[in-house]
Amino acid sequence: MIGSDRVTKRRRVKKKARRIATFGILSLAIIIFVFVALGSVMFQIVDKYKEKKNLEQKLVSLEEKEKELETEVKKLEDPEYLARYAREKYFYSKDGELILRIPEEK
Repeated sequence: MIGSDRVTKRRRVKKKARRIATFGILSLAIIIFVFVALGSVMFQIVDKYKEKKNLEQKLVSLEEKEKELETEVKKLEDPEYLARYAREKYFYSKDGELILRIPEEK
């Protein structure tokens, strides 16, 4: 009987050790999965932050461009400015005027 108690005790110890090992491996796998998922989410957050910053800069640039265009529209409503703009930009001339194109220096 003493021998069978030892065998039974060894089996219990081995069974307990297997349970602990299985639980440890499972716990480790869950912890690794959680850290990988958190890392992925953190990278997405950083990417979205960078994208937001770029879009904010683009918005500022577009707002400045909008102000410039609004100013240009107001200027183009003036007939004198419009006539001068057309002469300069599209080489329109008044009667009797001669247009000479001078190359710009860079």
